[in-house]
Amino acid sequence: MIKKILIAVDDSKYAENAAKYGFSLASSLDAEVGLVNIVEPTAIPMSGNGADEILGTPMQSLGLTDINLLEAQGKISENILANTVKQFGGKIHVKNFSEYGSIGERIVSLSIEFKADLIVMGTHERSGLDKLFSTDVAEYVIHHSKIPVLVVPGKE
Repeated sequence: MIKKILIAVDDSKYAENAAKYGFSLASSLDAEVGLVNIVEPTAIPMSGNGADEILGTPMQSLGLTDINLLEAQGKISENILANTVKQFGGKIHVKNFSEYGSIGERIVSLSIEFKADLIVMGTHERSGLDKLFSTDVAEYVIHHSKIPVLVVPGKE
């Protein structure tokens, strides 16, 4: 029985489509929703030190000391969650999670923390260099989750 659904969102149309589907499913099942947006650590190329002009390597992660950047990212995350609830939430009980860390890892750990019965997330086709240089969050979650994962294909 599905009583709690964790819906992962970002600011993309793909996530919006997944949120619409997830909230519709939650409404029909009278399920609670955990809505999550993850802010991934930001990396910037180091100046000098032979940084690669194309890939920008070597990379240096920004630490937790860059408070202004973290506050801005946090506010953006909170706005994404608020707008998603406003657009699709209706009368559904929603618990928001604005988190910082590895997207796939945090979705899986939040599904456990929230005691979700299902994870809903969006994805889109990637090819070529985009696929080579990007992590596929949906694939990570599918392989590491202990509960079912519903991946909603993206629509442009």
